[in-house]
Amino acid sequence: MRRERHDHDRHDQDRCQTHHRPRPRRVRGRVRLQRTDLPPRSRRLHRHRPAEPAARPHSDAASIRTRVAAIDGPVVLVGHSYAGAVISHAVDGLDNVIGLVYLAAFGLDVGESCLSAQDGYAPSLLATENAPTPYDAPGAPGGPDLYINPGRFREVFCGDSSDELARAMYATQRPLSAFAFTEAATVRGWDRKPTWYLVSNDDNSIPPQLQRDMADRMHAHTEDIDASHTAFVAHPKRVADFVERAAEDFAERV
Repeated sequence: MRRERHDHDRHDQDRCQTHHRPRPRRVRGRVRLQRTDLPPRSRRLHRHRPAEPAARPHSDAASIRTRVAAIDGPVVLVGHSYAGAVISHAVDGLDNVIGLVYLAAFGLDVGESCLSAQDGYAPSLLATENAPTPYDAPGAPGGPDLYINPGRFREVFCGDSSDELARAMYATQRPLSAFAFTEAATVRGWDRKPTWYLVSNDDNSIPPQLQRDMADRMHAHTEDIDASHTAFVAHPKRVADFVERAAEDFAERV
């Protein structure tokens, strides 16, 4: 059986190295891997144009839903960070999705937002080390873009990556609109599909205990890794193996 995995990471090395769509590749001859950006954007660099942010979970999910619905075959959705909220919405109405994988990602309940889900937990560095822009976020109903402050970017986001890579990731980071962080979920998604969750133990962006609690609520198969918020950058083989095993598990249930 061929499974198609769509990877929805907002920050990774590929953004530093390429501006063309990655070609799908096969793993072990059976799983086709393909990354999808959220939402579709121009690949050209505009010197005076601010980067388009993650606009809001509902609209980003609609973009993914349209793409995935056109795929002939079973699909596994993989979300990192904010994109966890997106895939939870996107799966609604998609019969070809056989499972969800969360990588240090938000798995929201109905009525929660990425911000409100953190109530009751010690504030993450991301909550205190972000800076708003003076302009409204393009594509969002209102409010600014949010960027991570440069002085502590590596500590907040990718503490297990090199200084050089952290500088590149800072320079190419996609902003998150303030509205995307506060829009409440209207569906769970994870309550109708099998889920796997990889907790990052050294995460300074989403509290690790919140990650564990979200995974428990999902009844997800859960593993952890001693890594920062971007475990897939510092430990790509370990994370890729996790995703592949998840896909194998989902396929066996079909």
